[in-house]
Amino acid sequence: MAKLSRREALTAGTATFSVMQARTALGSQANSAVAFGVIGTGGRGRYVGKLMTGDSRARLGAICDIFPDRIDLGKTQIPGGDKVKAYRDFKELLADPSLDAVLIATPVYLHPEHFEAAVAAKKHIYCEKPAGADVAGVKRLLAAAKRADPAKVIQFGFQQRFSPEYLAAEKRLLAGEMGDLTLMMSYWVWGGNAFRPASPSPYPEEERMVRHWGANKSTSGDFIVEQDCHGLDVLNWFARGRPVSAVGDGGRKARQSGDNTDHVNVIYEYPAGLKGWLLGTQLPPTPYWDVKEQFFGTKAVIETTRSYYTWFEGGKRGVTKFDSKREITIDAIEHFFSAIVEKRKFNMAEDACTSTLTSLLGRMACEKQRKVTWAEMMNSA
Repeated sequence: MAKLSRREALTAGTATFSVMQARTALGSQANSAVAFGVIGTGGRGRYVGKLMTGDSRARLGAICDIFPDRIDLGKTQIPGGDKVKAYRDFKELLADPSLDAVLIATPVYLHPEHFEAAVAAKKHIYCEKPAGADVAGVKRLLAAAKRADPAKVIQFGFQQRFSPEYLAAEKRLLAGEMGDLTLMMSYWVWGGNAFRPASPSPYPEEERMVRHWGANKSTSGDFIVEQDCHGLDVLNWFARGRPVSAVGDGGRKARQSGDNTDHVNVIYEYPAGLKGWLLGTQLPPTPYWDVKEQFFGTKAVIETTRSYYTWFEGGKRGVTKFDSKREITIDAIEHFFSAIVEKRKFNMAEDACTSTLTSLLGRMACEKQRKVTWAEMMNSA
């Protein structure tokens, strides 16, 4: 298997939810459930894989990882993981004719390679974000997506696009209730990370790069790509387009390992003079968390988050808050299996690549300390 590595472990949770039963049997399955495999049983792969097994239309068919300890965790933490085939080579998993779909939860820099192989294997694909760690990788993934069987569902882990609260906010924007959109902001403040002391790795150098992929630009894209792509995806989504240029500043003040930065401040220029501002930082020394987007219109303001959206109109009396009913990754997973079962065409690769490239545009603007255009960024690889 090519070098896979780990998503940093996320807080594990239990999520069960009922969904409609599959209407038809799929491919080589013995029953009506969609058989899926998990490539990468690190923290994120185990988390999303566990949620997928909670969908009554899905059935875990295989797991895959290059590290035996991660295979063991997949067997114990993904329900049914101890009863299915465990592969060490992702190509062998993709060649398994009993599998209809695949979850790609490997390091960012490997997404293009693994996505390309999954397309060739004609699987439905749920790929974690972002689309790649650099411009060349994103271009490779997008080219593969254009070759994909149009009958296959291709979805990425940009969960906000499937949240009922985000969709309700978008509906109000499109209905004109906000008036003209004048400014967009994305905040991603994640504390307790940059000040974390560096500790010696017990692994050999080659393995260390794979297991600790999140610490370096070459394997993660830097935190503006791996982390802040979520908020930038929402800005692009609500703007109905992508930026034409960016200016920014950022750097490294506290991080003690790897070569990633720990703070950025980027202003994106969209068509018609619309601006989007990204504030991304991992500098707070405590586990302080503030992740949200704000959209300012001539009539109202919308604030969106993973747990609610708020509508501001006409002062404090016009504030209305709408809370999310559940963790929004569940909404994304439900959409994935619904599209497969209902045989709906869905391929969001272009949007996922555009949002990843938007992150890379901001990274380049910070590195060069000047305005960088979309064309310059695209021509860089």
